[in-house]
Parts: sequence; C-alpha cells; structure tokens
Amino acid sequence: MAAKLSLDSFDRKILDCLQDDVDMPLAEVARRVGLSTTPCWRRINRLQEQGIIRARVALLDRKAVNAGVTVFVAVRTAQHNAQWLARFARAIASFPEVMDCYRMSGEIDYLIRLALPDIEAYDAFYKRLIAKIELSDVTSMFAMEEIKSTTRLPLNYLP
Repeated sequence: MAAKLSLDSFDRKILDCLQDDVDMPLAEVARRVGLSTTPCWRRINRLQEQGIIRARVALLDRKAVNAGVTVFVAVRTAQHNAQWLARFARAIASFPEVMDCYRMSGEIDYLIRLALPDIEAYDAFYKRLIAKIELSDVTSMFAMEEIKSTTRLPLNYLP
C-alpha cells in the first residue's frame, strides 16, 4: 500500500493522463501537464517507486476473451478465525475468474466478482469453491447490464 504522499498539480495531471492511456507518448504527457520530457519522466518514475502507480496493464474486452458474464457472489461463513480466512484467501487467489474479492461489513461476509463465459462456467466455479473451503451460504447474482465499469480512480480526494 502506498504511503500517504503529497502530490502537486503536475503529479495529478500526470496520473490523470496515464489513467486515460498508459501508452501515451512521454512527450504528449509532458505537453499536457506543462513540463519538459525529462522532469515528466522523473515524476512518472517517482510515482512508480512510491507505489502510487502500481502497474501498467492492458485492459481487455471481456466479451472478446469469452468472459462477458459478470457474476457477484455473496458468501457467508460461520467461521471467523485467522486459519479459515487464510485458507479462503488462498482458495480465492487460485481462481482466475475471480476479478475482485472483498471482506464486507453487514449481512454478508465476502463479496466476489467473477468474469465468466456462461452459467455452466459459474456452476463449475461453485463446485470447485465448495470443494476447497466450507461456507455457510452462497448467493449468486448475475449482472443483466453493465451501467458503469471503470479502472479510473478519482483524484479529487488527493490531499
């Protein structure tokens, strides 16, 4: 996790540009933020070293790779101990179709987001999941329509 750092307006503009297109040429990023290329490059490297830029990735089209169905899985467990949590985390990490997994407050314990081709793939995931870890309740919800999905983080909360 990145330490809480103070970023100036140049850093914010750089992050904004890179969230739009990480492959944007350095000269274009520098032009947009109002710096020459060398100071801009140094700032990008510093942002990476500080862990603010975690990775540079390609975002794939889910339908093009036959993973167009989004399933949310709400999990409840009767076990709330470190050993079970470690086993659960290992099990979840082993499934490539798991896009996100969160420990929740409220009525459910964990919320998982999956990317799958169809209901049959979900059934296979479910069977593999319950074979690896004991659960009290599993509720699945299939997304009917994607209203908004983004990888862009809001930068207006930066100190």
